[in-house]
Amino acid sequence: MTATSLLSVDLGDWVARRAVTHADVVAVECGDERLTYRELDARVGSAAGRLAALGVREGEPVGLLHANGNGFAILAHAITRAGAMCAPHNARLTASEIAWQLRDAGARFLVADAEHAALARTAAEAAGVTLLDADDPAWRSAPPLDGGGAIPFERAHSVIYTSGTTGQPKGAVLTHGNFYWSAVASAANLGVASDDRWLACLPLYHVGGLSILLRSAIYGTTAVIHERFDEARAVHALREERVTLLSVVANMLQRMLAVDEARYPSTVRAVLLGGGPAPRSLLEASAERRLPVLQTYGLTESASQVATLSATDALRKLGSAGLPLPGSTVRIEVDGAPARPGDVGEILVAGPTICAGYLHRPEATAEAIRDGWLHTGDLGFVDSEGYLYIADRRDDLIVSGGENVYPAEVEAALQAFPGVEECAVVGVPDDRWGAMVVAVVVPGSGDIDGAALEAHLRARLAGYKLPRRIDLSREALPRTSSGKVQRHLVRDRLAQG
Repeated sequence: MTATSLLSVDLGDWVARRAVTHADVVAVECGDERLTYRELDARVGSAAGRLAALGVREGEPVGLLHANGNGFAILAHAITRAGAMCAPHNARLTASEIAWQLRDAGARFLVADAEHAALARTAAEAAGVTLLDADDPAWRSAPPLDGGGAIPFERAHSVIYTSGTTGQPKGAVLTHGNFYWSAVASAANLGVASDDRWLACLPLYHVGGLSILLRSAIYGTTAVIHERFDEARAVHALREERVTLLSVVANMLQRMLAVDEARYPSTVRAVLLGGGPAPRSLLEASAERRLPVLQTYGLTESASQVATLSATDALRKLGSAGLPLPGSTVRIEVDGAPARPGDVGEILVAGPTICAGYLHRPEATAEAIRDGWLHTGDLGFVDSEGYLYIADRRDDLIVSGGENVYPAEVEAALQAFPGVEECAVVGVPDDRWGAMVVAVVVPGSGDIDGAALEAHLRARLAGYKLPRRIDLSREALPRTSSGKVQRHLVRDRLAQG
């Protein structure tokens, strides 16, 4: 019997279950709108009933383009209650990028709110899918679909697109079991309080934000949703609105600390910090304000967290991502062999949170997940006490303002412009965004029209992926003997001016 079959238990519908056990507890809260689990269950049931009436089939992806809010939560739960896969789309992508994902997933429907109606219409037309208005009253009046059916571990819950390092992203298929065991691991690490209120100010279309919604439903606690991150509003939520848990990246926390210098109430149990190691100054400032900061390491393919560093270890293990969470096993390999403590190699992760694979990508799945181990492509090491350290992000990933930017995707757009002979895209430190996207372009024999190049990129890339600076150089880019551009040397050149 395989490990997966041992975990093939009936997980049930989380919202439906909490409508029975925690009926009057607030499930989701956004601004002045609050829905208890009883109310959320009713809304989810009607929305799922409408999807079923439209002919949504079990296991098919349903696109979701929606702003952070209770509406997103209702539809995300409804899509999965209808037996389909929730396919949330990054609202900052271009219409052509969203259309590509819809076609790649094989989606037939895209649900979008009024805020993204124009973007969704263009994407839906390009992809040839049916656009559904998320604000249509029919979502509330359809005959409800109850959540009483069995849900096995293996049933696909979501498909989240990630890793555009080859110029094309891949859809990681996350199961109900992946999210359930991620919640179990987080509970074992942080504990669960009956009055927990987890603030979701990260985008809900990312796995970090979506996980907050799902964990809260699994626990029967409250997800407090902000439409977008605003440092003053986040500070107010922690100080005045009894928020107990918060997930952010370093630059978001820095902006919060800049708002005021007062200490935080003891009701704040943990601030989970992703996106890479935090500087000592940030950790010290957080400690002075009595903010318990827990640095984390995770991936979309692992349903969010893999390892977490406790607040008490924050300075003792500066730069570490901490210890693996219960249920996750981490090992480091160098040339296919287990590494010794301190040796840098590829980070491999195994456990029940590892995704089922990449949608319609059997070869990519077989390459990434071997014998149950996810080969992350990230480089790191484990010290003598078992603490994980990240040496470099996967394939030179740039984390800018909490968004992942993959250099190869931006480079592909640059190289499609006439006159660009070669180019390299890297991230350089930035106080506000954490990292800034910078491109180094080597032109061919002629000159490059900067305005035309910018227009070319804007038509192909989301705004956060656009290089904030483009340096033209007549000097060839540094390459390995096999011809691969050495981005770390490009970064060194930029640092040296």
